[in-house]
Amino acid sequence: MCGIAGIWDRRRRMAPNALAALAGEMTETLHHRGPDAGDLWRDDEAGLALGHRRLSIVDLSPAGAQPMVSSCGRFVLSYNGEVYNADELRPELEAAGRRFRGHCDSEIIVEGAAVWGVRATIERIIGMFALALWDRRERVLYLVRDRLGIKPVYWADFGGRILFGSELKALRADPSWTPALDREALTSYLRLGYVLAPLTIYRGVQKLQPGMILTARENGPPEIAPFWSLAEIARAGQAERLEASVDEAEEQLDALLRDAIGRRMVADVPLGAFLSGGIDSSTVVALMQAQSTRPVRSFTIGFRERGFDEAQHAAAVARHLGTDHTELYVSPEHALEVIPSLPTMYDEPFADSSQIPTFLVSELTRRHVTVALSGDGGDELFAGYTRYLRGETVWRTIEMMPQRARELAAAGVRAFSPATWSALASVIPEARRPAQFGDKMHKLANVLDGEAEASAFYRQVISLWLDPATIVKGGVEPRGLMEDAGVRELVPDFVERMQYIDTLTYLPDDILTKVDRASMAVALEARVPMLDHRVVAFSWSLPPEMKTNGGVGKRLLRRVLYRYVPKELVERPKMGFSVPIGAWLRGPLREWADRLLDERRLAAEGVFHPAPIVERWRAHRQGTHDWQASLWPILMFQAWKERWLA
Repeated sequence: MCGIAGIWDRRRRMAPNALAALAGEMTETLHHRGPDAGDLWRDDEAGLALGHRRLSIVDLSPAGAQPMVSSCGRFVLSYNGEVYNADELRPELEAAGRRFRGHCDSEIIVEGAAVWGVRATIERIIGMFALALWDRRERVLYLVRDRLGIKPVYWADFGGRILFGSELKALRADPSWTPALDREALTSYLRLGYVLAPLTIYRGVQKLQPGMILTARENGPPEIAPFWSLAEIARAGQAERLEASVDEAEEQLDALLRDAIGRRMVADVPLGAFLSGGIDSSTVVALMQAQSTRPVRSFTIGFRERGFDEAQHAAAVARHLGTDHTELYVSPEHALEVIPSLPTMYDEPFADSSQIPTFLVSELTRRHVTVALSGDGGDELFAGYTRYLRGETVWRTIEMMPQRARELAAAGVRAFSPATWSALASVIPEARRPAQFGDKMHKLANVLDGEAEASAFYRQVISLWLDPATIVKGGVEPRGLMEDAGVRELVPDFVERMQYIDTLTYLPDDILTKVDRASMAVALEARVPMLDHRVVAFSWSLPPEMKTNGGVGKRLLRRVLYRYVPKELVERPKMGFSVPIGAWLRGPLREWADRLLDERRLAAEGVFHPAPIVERWRAHRQGTHDWQASLWPILMFQAWKERWLA
């Protein structure tokens, strides 16, 4: 994988050498993403410079070096990603007279742009990508992000100077920019645990959203338009549901996943896979092994803490499939060592605590291979999250209750504190007991006497802070998909609507951000076959009963997996990829957290209203309530601010 960066001084106020020097500094901040090589390309007359850091994966020769100029000299490319159908597109381009220097997939993009045009080329690609493409003849800069948002690109227009990069740290290399906190983004972050695109934590800087092309010309503001739309995919899938038996649909999904995974097994460097032993990663590894003549390299990490270890399940799947399996049991000390590096790794406040084990498994994997396949995306596409199914059940009950009954029920719930509800829930067997039960009960109370609408209910379910605008000084929460009546009309089914919302928000801004930063921090390329856009389209054509059945999600995906792995090896309650943050905050992380959450410090910094934060931290320390879910985003922001806005 690679890192891209660049600057276009459209008013040409910077001297060419100064502009090139800045582009070089921006690019060098991304050295970790591409430690194998790096270069810069300049168009001094236009005031533009493109930078690239290379992690060599396909065609390790200098023929694959970037920035890359098309054979006709018109287009220049700086690209981060992989094109998985390059071998199918190359003969057509050769027939059109294009000359290829090697077999690198980057050439497909730059030569395709010259033959087919930029948008038509992007639409033909199967792959993951974030790219900058400069049209020397027309003086147009294109920034493009792949359909699902697997690869990142950030950009800003600072008074006619367009800067972009794979990570925010590239833009921070510009000394003329004074970064300022975006409190709207921060408010959204406190609810979700991640910054929702197109916002970033900095005012005036944006994430390019998935499936978009940004077009910048010499004059006027950049224009952003979609080349692929999940809304159109969802609309088409619901209008023309797959007319097939479950057995036939299973066969089709098996063939489609085989192809998606097989394409992502092409590399000129060692390749492996993450294996947690769950449905998604087990399916990916099983279909890799089914197409490999030798044992696939699989990797997992384990924890000794009860309730946080899946390594034994992964090992059982690996034994059955015959993979070359590597596991590492991580000590709390090793995991805790990662935390100080998180603000630098993620550039923005990011509060999904599975960022820690994701980095650790990436670190382990990189010792042995350069490319790893991941199972991410299966939950969003095939309705795997427990919150979808439990949420639908609860919502259907609420929906049938009269308003007065809901208000009385809400009052009854609030009569007991979250800690009391959690204590009462201790009689429920641990395997069936929802985590943070008391907090969830009070969320339910808010739904009961709140807006009687499914998206509003789901918003409460996923919230880390129920009213973040009261926590951030001057905070205003932006409206999003969950407040969009058009989404309700587009996707009427409760579970499918939650899948749709998550695919556009949680998936790119949390899950894929987490995997990209953790893997790229150790120069590991992570490939995500479940998010092949053809698999996405197929999933939306499935009737809901092929995704969920009898209170269980991923029905069709499970059937595919059972062809390769016995059911008993993978059937168990969904655990997630987590670490015991709550216990660590009362133990080895307490001093660190005390410093960041000190009431006087919070008051002096002027970002948050300290009282509710201090109250929750006190209750968590004392063990009367588990507030890790709402405290971790505050801590990650404070740690980020200390690193970047001190």
